[in-house]
Amino acid sequence: MVWVRRLAAMGIGLLPAWQDATAQDFAEASSESLRIATEVPFVRNLRGAGGDPQTSVAQPDTSAKPSANLTTSVQELLGPYGDPGGYRSFLQRNGISYSLTYIGESFANVAGGSRRGGVAEGRLDLQFDADLEELLDWQGARIHANLYQIHGTGLSRYFVNNFITVSAIEALPSSRLYELWFEQRWFDDRFSLRIGQLASDTEFAVSQTGTLFVNSTFGWPNIMAVVLPSGGPIYPLATPAVRAKYVPDKSFSLQIGVFDGDPAGGARVGNDLDPQRRNRTGTSFRTNDPALVVAEAAYAYGLEAHDDIEPGTFTLGGWYHFGRFNDLRSDEQRRPLVDPSGTGVGRFYRGDSGIYAMIDQTVYREPDDPNDGASVFVRVSSSPTDRNLLDFYVDAGIGYKGLLPGRSDDTMGVAFALSQVSRSTRGFDTDSILLAGLPGPRRSSEAVLELTYQAVLAPGVTLQPDFQYVFRPGGGIADPRDTDGDRIHNAAVFGLRATIRY
Repeated sequence: MVWVRRLAAMGIGLLPAWQDATAQDFAEASSESLRIATEVPFVRNLRGAGGDPQTSVAQPDTSAKPSANLTTSVQELLGPYGDPGGYRSFLQRNGISYSLTYIGESFANVAGGSRRGGVAEGRLDLQFDADLEELLDWQGARIHANLYQIHGTGLSRYFVNNFITVSAIEALPSSRLYELWFEQRWFDDRFSLRIGQLASDTEFAVSQTGTLFVNSTFGWPNIMAVVLPSGGPIYPLATPAVRAKYVPDKSFSLQIGVFDGDPAGGARVGNDLDPQRRNRTGTSFRTNDPALVVAEAAYAYGLEAHDDIEPGTFTLGGWYHFGRFNDLRSDEQRRPLVDPSGTGVGRFYRGDSGIYAMIDQTVYREPDDPNDGASVFVRVSSSPTDRNLLDFYVDAGIGYKGLLPGRSDDTMGVAFALSQVSRSTRGFDTDSILLAGLPGPRRSSEAVLELTYQAVLAPGVTLQPDFQYVFRPGGGIADPRDTDGDRIHNAAVFGLRATIRY
């Protein structure tokens, strides 16, 4: 058999097919073993979504959520064209870094909703960071800026008519500033202070597993986006704020943010009803509105290799808004708002509030590749029923990274969210039906089920087919296009998202 091997070495394929296959399998296995050996264990990664240690094995490669900490880039694939002239490397050596992320997607409502149809939309995201310790020898200081160019048409706004927005990038077309802040860290980075224009959805109420999903609610919970003035300081509207964070060790963190309570200002006679049009460029910099305070404590566990529990994070938080809010059913004399003899203005309450709790847990890691496996998350939130459209929210989901053979970087998942219409709002609907003497829909809740698969085509390049089913759009409101006043029918949505990051 020596002569056979010599002929094979000279390129003459006389070896049996099974031996060729064995050699190929061995090469593939060796390559896979090398990949696994060189990967940094995810549990030691300090780039989890929201800026905390990563405890979700199913955190995706790319995401549209503002809380996502993306690290992959297409630059390596471009070779010398990835850094023409070496300017990017030069800037990085001197403490200046930037990234460009483009998300393009197309979604279609194929059944239900207020009408059928499809949209195309996109977002270009420019991130800029300056490490002032490298630039000016200013220890622990840095500057961050984030700008968006948003274009296209939103499916939820124009076709589904729901309040759990189908896509996390959906917004009115604009070029706008999002965040712009200065941060100072002290005591070996255990305490930090940010000041500038901030968004609450970058650090608060963040599920690492939830960043996989396309629907906006799996980033910032829908209940808070609906009940806070102008939607609160979340995409695409940030607001002047101060955030303090204390991290005594990598397992525990406390943070509090004080935000201007209305990033667009209230809707008044003569201005636009849409907050995105009232703050078209993200440069309103409002500071005279009643404040919004958000506070959160998070505990991460299972971070060490020798721990006998899979890694996870438990989070407890709450918010308080110091503004004035109206009752949604009764006026100051406790008469129904629909009563013709009443004022038609809901009684005033001072302040509004909410609480939330969350667990994000890795439940399984593959024995031969601990960076692949499954994670789950559950979040619940509640707010007072008398002054809010929604009073209860829950979502849950599971993500799995590397489920398919040979696709170790791909992530797939399924998630469900439910927003419950408040008791006072349901009471208002009942009063309206009784006054009119005609049957009509009474709002109850809206829910969404999402199935998604993110395929990593190359570092920083992903393709993500997505399906969503929306139950009771708008909470079960009447379809404005239906002459009989029936509810808007459940909507079936299909879409495809492409992301490239440089």
